[in-house]
Amino acid sequence: MSYFYSYLNEQGRAGFVMSSQASSAGRDEAKVRQKLVETGDVGLMIAIRSNFFYTRTVPCELWFLNRNKPKAHKDKVLMLDARNVYRKVTRKIYDFSPEQEQNLLAIVWLYRGEADRYLELVSDYLGQVSDEAQACIELEEDGAVVHPLPDYLAAIHKLKKILQPLLASQQDNSQLTEQQPEFDKEYKLLVQDIARFHQRADGAQQQWENTPDTNAGLLKLTRQFEPLAETSRDLIKQTDLLYKLATRLIDTLNSSPLPEGEMPGVRANSRDITRARKAADEARVQAVEQLKQVRYFWRQAHWLTERFPQARLRDVEGLVKLVDRSEIEANDWSLTPGRYVGVAPEEEDEGFDFEETLRDIHVELEDLNAEAVKLAATIKRNFEELGI
Repeated sequence: MSYFYSYLNEQGRAGFVMSSQASSAGRDEAKVRQKLVETGDVGLMIAIRSNFFYTRTVPCELWFLNRNKPKAHKDKVLMLDARNVYRKVTRKIYDFSPEQEQNLLAIVWLYRGEADRYLELVSDYLGQVSDEAQACIELEEDGAVVHPLPDYLAAIHKLKKILQPLLASQQDNSQLTEQQPEFDKEYKLLVQDIARFHQRADGAQQQWENTPDTNAGLLKLTRQFEPLAETSRDLIKQTDLLYKLATRLIDTLNSSPLPEGEMPGVRANSRDITRARKAADEARVQAVEQLKQVRYFWRQAHWLTERFPQARLRDVEGLVKLVDRSEIEANDWSLTPGRYVGVAPEEEDEGFDFEETLRDIHVELEDLNAEAVKLAATIKRNFEELGI
C-alpha cells in the first residue's frame, strides 16, 4: 500500500484491489494503515463480496487514494459496503450489472458534491421506464417493428381459434368444462389490463417529458411511476398464467378419448396446434422479458431516491458512511467498511422475483450437473486404470 502511495505526485490518484484482510489486520499492517490515514489521502474504501474473481473466492476491498482531496474531506474517508450489491452470473461467479455500477458511482458523485450527475442518472432511469413501457406495445428490433403484448394476444387468440372446434366437440368432458371458462376469463382480463397498461404508458411518457430535472420533480415522478412498474409485474404473472391455462387445455384434449363416431383423422392437425403453441410461447417470452425492463429501471431510480431523498450524501445503514480520522483511530485504524456502516435493516421484499430465484437455482443446478459428469468420467477412468 505504501509502495503505491509513494509513486503518487501532489495531484495523483490511485485505485487498487486488496484482500479484505489488509484493511483490518493488526500489528505492522495496522501501522501502515495509520500512516496512510494520517496523510489524509485515503478517499474511498469499497467492500466487495466473495466470488468476484475467476481464480479467487475471497472477499476484497477496493482502495482509492487521492492526494488532491478537498480540504473538507481531508481527514475523512468514505466507507461503502457493496457486499450486498451484486449480480449472479454462475454458481461461482458474481459481478455488478451496469446499473449497479452506476448506482455505486452515484454515491461517489454525491460525496464529491456532483449532485447534477446524480440527478441526471435518476432522470435517465425514469426516462428508460417510460421508453420500456412504450416498447411493450411497440418497438423496433433488428430493423423490424414488433408489438410484444399485442403479438402475444394475437398468438393466444390463434391458438384458441384452432382449439375451439375440438373443445366444442367435447362439451361433456367435465375437465374441459371447468378449464375453458377459466381460460376465457383470464384471456378477457388480460386484454383489458393490457389496454389499461397502454394508457398508463402514454401518460408516463407525457409525465416524464413535463418533469423538470430537479430533485423534487424526480422524487415525485418516481412515486408516480410506481403503479406503472407494479402493473408490469402483474402483467407478467397474468401472461404466464394464460399460457399455462392454454397448455392445460391442450394436455387435457390430448389425454381425452375421441367422441363416439369420430375418426382420428377428422381432428385438427396436431402440427397446427404444436406450431401455434410454440408461437404463443415465443411471444410470451418476448412479452415477459420486455415487461421486466419496466420495473427493473424503476427499481434503480427507487433504490437511489429512497436512500438519498435530498440528492445529498448521507449515512445509510448497511451501505455507506463518511467517517473521520478519530473514528478510524478508535477502531484500531481499520479500513473495513462493514465495521462503520453497520448492518442494513432486514426488509420484506414485496416484489420478490420467484422466476429470477428459480433461474439462479437452475444455473447452480447446471453447474453441479456439469461437475457431476466430469467427476463420473474421472472415477470411471480411475477404475479402468486400476483394472476394476
